[in-house]
Amino acid sequence: MRAVVQRVGQASVTVNGRECARIGPGLLLYLGVDRDDGEADVSYIADKVRHLRVFPDEADHMNLDVVQAGGTVLVVSAFTVQADGRRGRRPSFDAAAPPDRAIILYELVCEALRRAGLSVERGSFGDYMDVVSVNAGPVCMLLESRRAF
Repeated sequence: MRAVVQRVGQASVTVNGRECARIGPGLLLYLGVDRDDGEADVSYIADKVRHLRVFPDEADHMNLDVVQAGGTVLVVSAFTVQADGRRGRRPSFDAAAPPDRAIILYELVCEALRRAGLSVERGSFGDYMDVVSVNAGPVCMLLESRRAF
């Protein structure tokens, strides 16, 4: 499982001209599910996101996690996070889980985050989404449950 995590001042998701999710300060999480992912990958990503210390403390050091900062998480399914662009000019998505499997693990990540005390908003799984965000920092990081990087 891979995730691109951005610290945002705000973010929203629109599908077919209708806004379906919006957050203020918090984390925007683009989640890509691998065809071999399971519950251990869900736990790893949820725990990492919950405890990432990427928000500034009173000394302006990145020492606070999203709960301590009073933030929200917006989780957007993005199979393209699983893209392999090492060969040629067209990325391969062979590692991405099929939608029927990916949605189960996507929902499990959202629920794990919620159980960990986070306020969670969701994109619209499988739909074409317009995602708008204001990256705060900018702060962006990559997470990978298999620790490949």
